[in-house]
Amino acid sequence: MPSLKDIKKRISSVKNTEQITKAMKMVAAAKLRRAQEAAVAARPYAEKLHAVMSNLAQREEADGHALLSQRGTGRALIVLMTADRGLCGGFNANVSKEAERMIRNNEHGFDDIDLMIIGRKGRDFLKNRVGDKIVKVHENITSDATYKTAQLIGQEIVNDYSEEKYDAVYVIYNAFQSAIVQNVTVERVLPIEPQETETIKENSVDYLYEPDRGDVLSQLLPKMVEVQIFRALLESNASEQGARMSSMDSASRNAAEMIGKLTLQYNRARQAAITKELMEIISGAESIK
Repeated sequence: MPSLKDIKKRISSVKNTEQITKAMKMVAAAKLRRAQEAAVAARPYAEKLHAVMSNLAQREEADGHALLSQRGTGRALIVLMTADRGLCGGFNANVSKEAERMIRNNEHGFDDIDLMIIGRKGRDFLKNRVGDKIVKVHENITSDATYKTAQLIGQEIVNDYSEEKYDAVYVIYNAFQSAIVQNVTVERVLPIEPQETETIKENSVDYLYEPDRGDVLSQLLPKMVEVQIFRALLESNASEQGARMSSMDSASRNAAEMIGKLTLQYNRARQAAITKELMEIISGAESIK
């Protein structure tokens, strides 16, 4: 049985841990509000742009632009978005496992699949599982994602696809739903997939391009990829803060529960020690008589 000193030391250690988890929860809660507002604000623009570009792709010929060309199943790129830090529950593991599953199962029948990872935790999780598939890792950009960051990543993806290095590009991220719910999401970024809707069928008229068709497509199609990457970064950041807040709240409650159990154990051990000392005193007194 542990001594009183050992139990007291354990209680002190758990109390220190509880203070840390409570502080981390408060920090995550403050960051979550800003991250959630940014993610929600980006959704309408991203969704409308995606709808317009899908509409446009439906009307365009497949060879109208490199980003519209539907190719074979040669080489694909997966862009995985994780965090640079842990202590956020299953946030990193869930998306990393989905990327591993896509690579191993290869449901679309690609000849090869490369992996671009955003966030150190994704690299740490997958380096011993599919390390040979990792072609690039971007670190220290998830906590303060800006459109400039998304633009650089988007341009890199667009250039690789335009040069026919890849035949398809997918992005995997945690879509934010609430502080306790994050949905693992897989989206195909390239090629831009036409979506035939009732609106297109009813209003099957062509667009008027100014200055010309090529310039408009060259500006808008890469912009769509950048916006999709930016939105995924914002969603991932909000999900990370929500997952960390939830995880630290759970850790704080577990610490409080453990402190209660250890305190009870300490009091029982202390009472047992006092009882033992009293029995020894009484026995000594009786022996003297």
